[in-house]
Amino acid sequence: MIKVGIIGAAGYTAGELIRILVNHPSAEIAWAQSSSNAGNKVCDVHEGLVGDTDLVFSEDVELGNVDVVFLCSGHGKSEAFWKEHKAPETLRIIDLAQDFRDEHDGYVYGLPEWQRDRIRSATRLANPGCFATAIQLALLPLAGAQALDSDVNVTAITGSTGAGVKPGATTHFSWRNNNISTYKVFEHQHLIEINRNLALVAGPCDKSPAINFVPMRGDFARGIFASVTLDCEYSEENAVRLYMDWYKDSAFTFVSDRPVDLKEVVNTNKCLVHVEKHGGKLVVSSVIDNLLKGASGQAVQNMNLMFGLPENEGLKLKASAF
Repeated sequence: MIKVGIIGAAGYTAGELIRILVNHPSAEIAWAQSSSNAGNKVCDVHEGLVGDTDLVFSEDVELGNVDVVFLCSGHGKSEAFWKEHKAPETLRIIDLAQDFRDEHDGYVYGLPEWQRDRIRSATRLANPGCFATAIQLALLPLAGAQALDSDVNVTAITGSTGAGVKPGATTHFSWRNNNISTYKVFEHQHLIEINRNLALVAGPCDKSPAINFVPMRGDFARGIFASVTLDCEYSEENAVRLYMDWYKDSAFTFVSDRPVDLKEVVNTNKCLVHVEKHGGKLVVSSVIDNLLKGASGQAVQNMNLMFGLPENEGLKLKASAF
């Protein structure tokens, strides 16, 4: 049984992580740390867990009594944590913040559809960002074929949970409901990992295309719908075949032969990709649940790989029909 510790356990991603792990057949949560909620029951904060766990938030961490620790605190806090704590040599680390996504300090970037073999032998893992996951899964096959020959235009819309549990001016229901808006146009922080990784997948090539990314806030709670458009010489048939070949062994990413809907993936760890050609333009749609495949579900997927378990263990989650 894998003993698990969770740092920053009161946020949305940690709540989803706990929901998965309390039902995982090969994992057991030893402690869930939250400075702001120490002493409170986990189910008093993550109310959907009533009846599923008797865990109480702890103030302190005990790194010596767990096999793996998940860091679910805000960006910048993971690196600060390791400046104050020493990890036992046998401890595996899965960081859900952006602190180590450039793979410094021995971290491996945890996108299984690209780095499955490296993840299996990793002891330190940087979980990808949610937008970065959806967009990279829309582009990986083209990058691998060195077929990213033109600038890439991306419009992607995310649910309100992507902004985290702490309320802000643009996350309150009265503002978000019946509303849509752009933010961080061409400047979103996930572009750093997207550009870095696609260049690594493509290898040496003459052109490095620009990723013109327009993020949007949606009036729904969870999910990401990314629409990617670029010039491409492939026929639709050849493009679909390229994607099918790339994802043929994937546990959670599937190529759909019809346009995809967000509801098909919400509450699952799936990514659905649809490819179509219009004139000289290739249009790729990619949909994920931002809290699962975009965060906690993918983190557990990576844990499974790191511990030699079936990749989908504990993650056979079903989408709602409505």
